[in-house]
Amino acid sequence: MTANANFSRPDGTTCPAYYHEPAAGADAPGVVVIQEWWGLNAQIVGVAGRLVQAGYRVLVPDLYRGEVALDEAEAEHKMTALDFGDAARQDITGAVQHLKLSSAKVGVVGFCMGGALSVIAAMHAPGLDAAVTWYGLPPDEAGDVSKIAVPLQGHFGLKDQMVAPERVDEVEQRLKDGGVDYEFFRYDADHAFGNETWDRYDADATNRAWARTLDFFEEFLIES
Repeated sequence: MTANANFSRPDGTTCPAYYHEPAAGADAPGVVVIQEWWGLNAQIVGVAGRLVQAGYRVLVPDLYRGEVALDEAEAEHKMTALDFGDAARQDITGAVQHLKLSSAKVGVVGFCMGGALSVIAAMHAPGLDAAVTWYGLPPDEAGDVSKIAVPLQGHFGLKDQMVAPERVDEVEQRLKDGGVDYEFFRYDADHAFGNETWDRYDADATNRAWARTLDFFEEFLIES
C-alpha cells in the first residue's frame, strides 16, 4: 500500500509524508527515510520502494512541505532555510513515533542533508532503534555525537568535497571516544554517489553501501 499521509509531530501540529507498506503490513519494522536537499522527489520515493521490497514499512516526512528543488542553487537555498533542529526534533521524531504505534523497531536512514538529520535524530529522537547516514554529518552545535545511544552506520566518499574525509575522521574519533556502537565505511567515490539521477553516481559503491545498510537494519530492527 502506498499513500500520501499526515502524522502528528510532538508539538501537536501535522507533517505531510509519503508512506509505503510491505506485504507484511503494519506489523513490519519501520524505517523513516530522510530526503536529500532536493526534497521529497521521485528518487527518494524509489529509495522507499527499495526498503519496502526488503520488508520494511517506510515513512518519508516531507520536510519542504510539497516543494521540490529543480537545480542546485534552489536546493542549497531550501536546505539553508530549513530549521534542522525542528526537522529532527519534530518531523523526524514524529515520524518515528508514528511508526512505533505498530512497529516494534524503527530505524532512520538519510542521504546528504538527510544524512546529517539522521545523525541529529540519533542524538535527539526518542524511540529510535538504529540510524544510517549516507554522506551527511551535522555541525558540532547540533549535539554531542559521543552521546549517541543507538547503533549508527555511515557511508562516505573519499572524493567528497561537501563532507570532507577529514570531517568524517573527526566525527569518527568522537564516536570512538564515547563508546558509541557505530561503523563507518568509505568508498572511492564523490558526494551523493548513491543518487542514480546525478552525474556523481557510482554503482559499485552504491551496491556495497545498500548491502551494508540492509544488513545493519536486519541486525538491529529484525533480529535484535
